Amino acid sequence: MQNIVIVGGGTAGWLAANHLGKKFNHNDAVTVTLIESPDIAPIGVGEGTVPHIRKTLSSFGISETEFIRECDVTFKQSIKFVNWMDKAKHGSDNFFHHLFDAPSKFGDDLTPYWLNHGAEKAYADMVSPQHSACEKQKAPKSITTPEYEGTLGYAYHLNAAKFANLLRKNAVENFGVQHIKANVLEAELHESGAIAALITKESGRLAYDFYIDCSGFESLLLGKALQVPFIEKSKELLVNSALVVQVPTQENDEIPPYTVATAHQAGWIWDIALINRRGVGFVYSSDHMSDEEATNKLDRYLHGNPTGLKYRKIPMKVGHREKFWHKNCVSLGLAQGFLEPLEATSILLTDFAAGFLADRFPQSFEQTSELEQRFNHVMGYAWDRVIDFIKLHYCISDREDSQFWLDNKKSETIPDTLKKRLALWQHFSPQREDFFSKFEIFDYDNYLYLLYGMHYQSKLSALSSQYHSAAKEHALRISTISEQLNQKLPGHRELINKIKKYGLQAL
Repeated sequence: MQNIVIVGGGTAGWLAANHLGKKFNHNDAVTVTLIESPDIAPIGVGEGTVPHIRKTLSSFGISETEFIRECDVTFKQSIKFVNWMDKAKHGSDNFFHHLFDAPSKFGDDLTPYWLNHGAEKAYADMVSPQHSACEKQKAPKSITTPEYEGTLGYAYHLNAAKFANLLRKNAVENFGVQHIKANVLEAELHESGAIAALITKESGRLAYDFYIDCSGFESLLLGKALQVPFIEKSKELLVNSALVVQVPTQENDEIPPYTVATAHQAGWIWDIALINRRGVGFVYSSDHMSDEEATNKLDRYLHGNPTGLKYRKIPMKVGHREKFWHKNCVSLGLAQGFLEPLEATSILLTDFAAGFLADRFPQSFEQTSELEQRFNHVMGYAWDRVIDFIKLHYCISDREDSQFWLDNKKSETIPDTLKKRLALWQHFSPQREDFFSKFEIFDYDNYLYLLYGMHYQSKLSALSSQYHSAAKEHALRISTISEQLNQKLPGHRELINKIKKYGLQAL
């Protein structure tokens, strides 16, 4: 396996190029090539990330300062979910935070204490000082904090096109990845069923040993050439369409340090603030809302759309390939599959899969069978658990104001694994042991913030007086730390401006 090719650029392709380029940077026997169409623009919707991306970018040797400056980056500390619960019960514009800082990290788990005594305070506010920092529009770190380190947990919002360009520059200049601009017309198959070569419009026939499909929804290699079936998940996840738009902002507008996800009668709206614009997407089920209704509701969200912004519609084919590795081909990114971008799952799954592939890349064709089984097993498990977590947002909501929310509660739309977990958590709050696999993309912390942000009713046994006393003290300590951090941390835009002017301290 000496000649590796990645078909497709964008975030997925260039993430893969960096992972593999780093892996084989000092191995002259192996070449990594990326073929990118000069005519096909990337989808460019994925502008949110999760905290693991910090470790990835640092491992690539990319300066956080350069990244922030080059990619219109802002910090993301949370997803703020607005109106995901019944307005009559929880108030108009009810909200909760899915924070990136671990809950209860200064002592014992506060979840049982909150379930018994926390009615007057939001779950995230009791268990983490980050809730208050987000609400006060604070940054997760100071200008003197070293690159990729933070006082609070964080990820990023970014310009996806500029991010791909930064990754391309790093892969080519630092890892020796070869870059070819060409349109791949089709794949030529070997008699064994593996891919033998690519037929391109500009460069003719190009043969490689191993092929990585990052061709997006088209899935040119794994889907079209190798005929790996697509498994739809539209029965579990009902949204299938999105209207997207970029909304210009003013230089001094406040930048929320979180993604805003606002639920509506047939889906939800993402709102991501970069330094000079907002990326907004109206996600909906076309079975529950017409395109015209969706357009009107997005107009209303944008206060009538006074500047006449044009919306781009993106159809969502929800699901994933039956296999992610077949013969000498692996798919990544949208070529693997697609889920609504509710928890920044696309970049997360791509980064995870590309790193996992690079870690155990086959040295010869004889090794591919065993590694293929391993990769497909792990990625299949990861996709299923991500689907569980996305579905959780809908099925535990107490909204009943439309058929969309009622349909999401139907038993036949809820995966069996999620049903079993929810049944357990009716009587016990989640424990780390409930998430036994390290391939749970979302695990203990994530479920706690979502379950109890949405007031899931876990009926626990009585608490010991010893635990109650310690938990009360722990909660007070978190409250005190919140006040201290709000005094210490700079405002979000303030820090972004300082980074652009001075830069962060290099590691």
